[in-house]
Amino acid sequence: MKRFWKQASLAQVEDGWQVMLDGRAVKTRQGHPQVVPTQALGDLLRAEWAAAPEEFQPDQFPLRDLADRGIDTIAGDPSPVIDRLLRFADGDTLCYRAEPDEAVGRRQAKVWEPVVKQVEADFGIALNRTHGILHRPQPPESLAVIRERLAQENAFVLAALDMAASLAASLCVALTGLKTDSDLQELWAAANLEEDWQAEQWGADAEARARRDEKQAEFTRALAFARAATKAA
Repeated sequence: MKRFWKQASLAQVEDGWQVMLDGRAVKTRQGHPQVVPTQALGDLLRAEWAAAPEEFQPDQFPLRDLADRGIDTIAGDPSPVIDRLLRFADGDTLCYRAEPDEAVGRRQAKVWEPVVKQVEADFGIALNRTHGILHRPQPPESLAVIRERLAQENAFVLAALDMAASLAASLCVALTGLKTDSDLQELWAAANLEEDWQAEQWGADAEARARRDEKQAEFTRALAFARAATKAA
């Protein structure tokens, strides 16, 4: 497709902020006004439009896609995405570890335990850890607290959290990434600890590394989107 606009700008509208392409308001794929709650998020969307090349594909707008999902799919009924996020919590990768006397188990404890403990402290909950791959459910009362907190997030944050948790196979990692003082590169390394461990033992595959880097970019972009969706400035 050819770029059909010269200028992308951001306008404050009644319910938030909306990107304008040569003065025309951007809408979602389902035709709803693509109005976002913060100027920070609007700036990210405007920058994506502004950076588009003269020849582009529709799938080259991942931030627009996240905003569209928030508006078109999640805003009307957030319960399905909250249910999905709770499944990531119930089977969180960071709670399933090798035996403590194994080298990889020791690394998991060193890297993963601070992340899990921080989530427990932030939410006032306790999470089960286990060794091996057999499912050990999380306490229902802990999941109930997480559900309540997720229900307080806006649709844009939920859309981004869902992407980040899916990529990391961990809601703990995704939730920690919402904190503005968290290091997203370190969190991605934590989510990929086992894969990186295997690469250290047997050597890295260039194709696998490229896939990892691509997913890392998606993970970082999603959490930057989520942070912007809560930033008033």
